[in-house]
Amino acid sequence: MAMFPEKNVKVLKYALCAVSVWINGASAWSNALPVGPAAGDQSLSPFYIWDGSLPANPGIMLREEPLPAQPEITAASKAQRILYTSRDKRWNAGIVPVSGALWFPKGNPPAGGWPILAWAHGTLGVADSCAPSWTNPTARDAHYINQWLQQGFAVVATDYQGLGGPGPHPYMNWEAEGRSVLDSVRAALQAWPQQLANNLVISGQSQGSGASLGASLIAPDYAPELKLRATLATGVVATFPDGPVKPGNARPGNRDPSRFTMLRLIGGSLPDGAPPAEKWVTEKGAKLLALAKTACMSELGRYERREKLDGSAAFIGGSAQVTNALLPVTDMPVKAFPAPLFAATGLADHTLSPHHQYAAVAALCAGGNAVEWKTYPGITHNGTVNVAFADELKFVRGVMENAPQPNSCGSLQPPGKLQQPTKGVAFN
Repeated sequence: MAMFPEKNVKVLKYALCAVSVWINGASAWSNALPVGPAAGDQSLSPFYIWDGSLPANPGIMLREEPLPAQPEITAASKAQRILYTSRDKRWNAGIVPVSGALWFPKGNPPAGGWPILAWAHGTLGVADSCAPSWTNPTARDAHYINQWLQQGFAVVATDYQGLGGPGPHPYMNWEAEGRSVLDSVRAALQAWPQQLANNLVISGQSQGSGASLGASLIAPDYAPELKLRATLATGVVATFPDGPVKPGNARPGNRDPSRFTMLRLIGGSLPDGAPPAEKWVTEKGAKLLALAKTACMSELGRYERREKLDGSAAFIGGSAQVTNALLPVTDMPVKAFPAPLFAATGLADHTLSPHHQYAAVAALCAGGNAVEWKTYPGITHNGTVNVAFADELKFVRGVMENAPQPNSCGSLQPPGKLQQPTKGVAFN
């Protein structure tokens, strides 16, 4: 083994497991799952490597270990890194290990256990080292998690499939990410039945808004045993082709960043049989593509700005050509959801157009859902997460108390001109 660099040990184990079928009949991920450096696989720690047989069912806790302390999370009595099973949707590779984190509030749990807030994070990258269970959540997300802990909710936060675990992270694929969310809750309930209640709220921001809505949508069929009470979505990324309002360009000001599309090229949005990711990029774009397999969003953004790299310079034929070839992984059907919905939009969101989010809310309403939609003047994409918390908490408390829920669907109005950020607001 001295001949192998340490960084290759994880990839070697994944490769061996990927072609193995275990004697007990339960297979590890099949050879349909791409693994290795091209998929963003990296060596983190032995915790993330599962080289034994896997249970036949999703939502089984494989192992736990203590998480390092984080200054922004002061309301947790216990913080655990978790590894659990989920079922791959993108490559149909069967049961795969997925990592995440679990926090418990301080004090004694109420009768029946703590209610659960399942947190779905926004875009961090697709390389394993971007997994928040490894890096700790961002300060913004940690503040948000801490607020729920202060209100007596346990918080379980998936990294999503492939972000920490083997294979590509199916970036923005709401069906795959939704499974990761629901299975993290199943695993937590299975491992901590006395401390946790089957009483669930799902929340997500940006990329995670697609995961939270996706988890809610598939929950009745995929995890019918979970008692989903409410779904929260901020910075709504989901698209609804059959919705009543056309979303337009999701990037305000016709911005054309390339790093998000790079993540999709690595993360399974290319159709099976399509040319590989390297065939879609220019020489400059190839350098960013390579970086995206090892680095996270802050570094990708710095590289993009330094090189003045946008979609027209990064992709052969421009960004439209590659975007049109990708699978529509954010597209959702217009239909009824199983739990009350809360959505929030910052009117100074220069990352994801408020009009795009308005179109998504209009589609949710068209599906027969009661949606409370809050908009916040001067608040950005990042700022919305915590600014919306007080309204989210009020909404969730009302749901838990079976009170009549507010419904914005009868009074929806387009958000108007994009605003400038308000100064002095945390994370804004």
